Amino acid sequence: MIGNLFFFLGTVIYMELVYHFACFGFTGFNPILGFPIWLFWAAFSSFITGFLRKKTNRIIFWVLLAVNYLLFASQLVYMKIFKQPLLIAAVKNTGMDAMTNYWREALNGILRASVFLLLLAVPFVVAGLLLKFKKLSLKSHSSRDRIVNIAVWGAGMILFIAVLVGGKLGKAEYFEMYSGYYDPEGVIAQYGVRSSIVRDFTRGIFPAETGDLDTWQDLNVDVVSNNVVSGGDAPGLGEDTQPEEVKLDTSPHVLPIDFDSLIANADNEEVVKLAEFMRSMTPTYKNEYTGMFEGYNLIYLTAEGFSPYAVDEQLTPTLYKLIHSGFVVEDYYVPLWQTSTSDGEYVNCTALIPDQQHSMKRSAENAMPFTLPAYFAAEGVRSYAFHNNTLSYYDRNLSHPNLGYNFMASKLGKLEEAEWGGQIFDMEHANYWPASDLDMMKATIPMYINDDRFHVYYMTVSGHMNYNFADNKMSVIHQEEVAGLPYSEEGRAYIACNIELDLALEYLIEQLDAAGKLEKTVICLSADHYPYDMQIANLEELAGEPLENRLEIYRNNLILWNSEMETVTVDKTASALDILPTLLNLFGFEYDSRLYVGRDILSDSPPLVIFSNRSFITDKVSYNKKLKEVTWLNGEEENETYYDAAAKQVKGLYNYSAGILNNDFYRYVEEALPEEYHSQIDAEWIAPRPPAPKEETPETTDGETEGGTDSTKENESESEEVVE
Repeated sequence: MIGNLFFFLGTVIYMELVYHFACFGFTGFNPILGFPIWLFWAAFSSFITGFLRKKTNRIIFWVLLAVNYLLFASQLVYMKIFKQPLLIAAVKNTGMDAMTNYWREALNGILRASVFLLLLAVPFVVAGLLLKFKKLSLKSHSSRDRIVNIAVWGAGMILFIAVLVGGKLGKAEYFEMYSGYYDPEGVIAQYGVRSSIVRDFTRGIFPAETGDLDTWQDLNVDVVSNNVVSGGDAPGLGEDTQPEEVKLDTSPHVLPIDFDSLIANADNEEVVKLAEFMRSMTPTYKNEYTGMFEGYNLIYLTAEGFSPYAVDEQLTPTLYKLIHSGFVVEDYYVPLWQTSTSDGEYVNCTALIPDQQHSMKRSAENAMPFTLPAYFAAEGVRSYAFHNNTLSYYDRNLSHPNLGYNFMASKLGKLEEAEWGGQIFDMEHANYWPASDLDMMKATIPMYINDDRFHVYYMTVSGHMNYNFADNKMSVIHQEEVAGLPYSEEGRAYIACNIELDLALEYLIEQLDAAGKLEKTVICLSADHYPYDMQIANLEELAGEPLENRLEIYRNNLILWNSEMETVTVDKTASALDILPTLLNLFGFEYDSRLYVGRDILSDSPPLVIFSNRSFITDKVSYNKKLKEVTWLNGEEENETYYDAAAKQVKGLYNYSAGILNNDFYRYVEEALPEEYHSQIDAEWIAPRPPAPKEETPETTDGETEGGTDSTKENESESEEVVE
């Protein structure tokens, strides 16, 4: 019996070490939470493999070993692909789609982890040998053996609880990390796979409440950030359009929220905490760029897997032009969040930090009256959203209309055509993977180009992994164009697939110009995340600098461009969280800056870039949590008080964002506003429309269909829904 106990304990410790080395290399590992769980699991396994008859115990033994292997192997492959642990929420929300339609990426992840997957299987060999030489016994245990197992089992449980209670009472860092939900990668790296699984499971039973929301504390209250903007004629529209000199309006961006009423009508303490925190926040102020684009159209793109390494002056000239003109934000970041693309969209569209996983999907059940479509709707402008993949993935068919968009996609996914067919746009080569952003533009621009004004949101897909010339259709199409580049295949394939995004933007600008809409249209583009699936060596090859475990890996480009404006250089550090407030200010909308975590980039508010594990950058200090590295910037001397204030603000904003999502806080805020500030989105406009009747495609005289030749159709992949 003791042999069984030690075998299972040794097995889980061995697998933890293999997983840790495979995913995190020679980095620190803390068994303080893991060891009690390992004891618990080993004693439980030993107990049930000696509870019945020998033949049945043998079956249970191998099943337990297989389950243990699958837990570690699935976590290993998932981490290799997504750079995040596999959590219950991911399995629940996208698990079936991932298993059935994400086979290319899964196969790539398995191949990448194959050596370590074999190492994880070593305990099977060891178990076979130990059983053969009778070093393990699977006979029914005696009462004494069972009592020992139960005692060890209980000891593991008690020790685990004691460690958690002690950490809470002592305000230990490990307790905050483990009890919070902001850094699952840090938890699995520090405390192991088993600890992560237990934490994930218990969190599903006991959802977290909104964390600490102390009174807002400003950063840099005694200074105005230097070198915020430079270059160009304020407000940047050229000499002929400069208004006469008037006194600049620097009033705060706030709405007349009745906080007393909000608090009085709150039905739980969480909402009260959120309201008090919001009321204490310092708003941003109007500035010389406020209303610069009032009355303009907006086309806003979230570009799949986009990064500066996709941009080349010759190969992607439109991207190059847009990045180096308009508002040029020179120190811009796009963090990677837990649900990669969907969380990237959530940040871009809401200026809030995602909470746990699938925040965008969860927001579909909330009131979302402070989004771009809501502000445009107040001016009588319709908002469209398009995606050149499936309508159903991440439940965008629910979340995006809830944001206020008339959302359409190129394929249905798992939805019924009778109900959702009206939300599908007819796009050439819809079944290519990845699909073409250029084809999406050609299919969708006619839907809005003749509107008096419009706001359009695009979620692109041409830049999607995997980056190779075998099964990435966009990379294959542009393979010859990148053939001479001195990079790995993965690097060349990455640039190649983004040529399609460049062509899409070129076509978009041409069509806007031809329709006479270009001068009054703003184009904004940001990534959802960096190309995290690329081998780090190949990514560093493109970057020309070390990136692994550095915050520089998240550095990106922001496009914020109008054809008539003078170039404005922005030296202020910023991130994707700041896009929405910046746009609201530029378009002259009345909004409350305290409703968001992001801040207007063009305001004099101090910069604060927040990353998924609560690393952060201000204009004075950078904190990299992975490396436990604090770096003082711009010649600043070490200032512990300032660092503590910044860390406290980051934590507060995390909790504020989570509270907004989990308590439907915007619904309370809207009710506390005068009627004229309530959402004016036309529900009928964003509702699904019945599908148009299909017409039979006639054959031409030479046997080809109007949709293309038979050979063209053969080149298209089978219809499939793909995880993003």
